[in-house]
Amino acid sequence: MWERALFNASEERVFRTFRQYLMTPGRMLCFSGPDLLRDQATLQLLTDKGLLVKEKFTGGYSLTLAGFAAMKDCETASVQD
Repeated sequence: MWERALFNASEERVFRTFRQYLMTPGRMLCFSGPDLLRDQATLQLLTDKGLLVKEKFTGGYSLTLAGFAAMKDCETASVQD
């Protein structure tokens, strides 16, 4: 289980975006324009951690199973705050 402290504000923002669109593992979400520019480094970091998969489509990312679990943990932590 992921600890909330492992995620900084930009990582939590990316997870909120996936949650906003009710994304599940393997479903691609496209980041574009200012959102992609702002979050590009974070998306790469989460990809490097194995929580996201960078898709061939520009700005496209999908959650891994571990990323989905981390997203859900962030949601639970936000509700408890």
